[in-house]
Amino acid sequence: MAQLYGYVRVSTREQNEDRQLIAMRGFGVVDENIYIDKQSGKDFRRQVYQKLLAKLKPGDTLVIKSIDRLGRDYDDILEQWRIITKERHIAIVVIDMPLLDTRQKERDLTGTFVADLVLQILSYVAQQEREFIRQRQTEGIEAAKARGVKFGRPPKEHPEIFPTVRDAWERGEISAREAGRRLGINHKTFLIWVQH
Repeated sequence: MAQLYGYVRVSTREQNEDRQLIAMRGFGVVDENIYIDKQSGKDFRRQVYQKLLAKLKPGDTLVIKSIDRLGRDYDDILEQWRIITKERHIAIVVIDMPLLDTRQKERDLTGTFVADLVLQILSYVAQQEREFIRQRQTEGIEAAKARGVKFGRPPKEHPEIFPTVRDAWERGEISAREAGRRLGINHKTFLIWVQH
């Protein structure tokens, strides 16, 4: 008998999945058929998602709250959608987008075309938004650097004995490794310090 399954995803363990769970239950998905991933949607190698895929049988229906809960990458979402609906013959329902409901067997060619088109547009928009976020982050970092903001750890202060140790190294009395040991740093860090 065909089953109704729900897939819920939040990107981090701190995020709350309650909103998605309420939507699943409201749609009629029972708790034991709801699968929850708490990790990034950057790819489909998610443990819980893979477990759900193994459980799904032809004729079952997969319910998700919104298309971005399935994944983040445009091409990957389209490929997963194709595999699930066309190869595995499992219906998908996207609660927030009623046009993305493949359960209707009697759907005509126009309805199928519209659903496929909407999916492509939504997937494209989701990926574009991620790229805009990345671009804004890069621009923000560049603007901060232009204002003189320093990123990363501040450089380690040279110990008071640095000049003495450096002079001993320059005279060949000690190795860079020994100089680093005396200063409590790695010998490579010592070599960087003496070049500046």
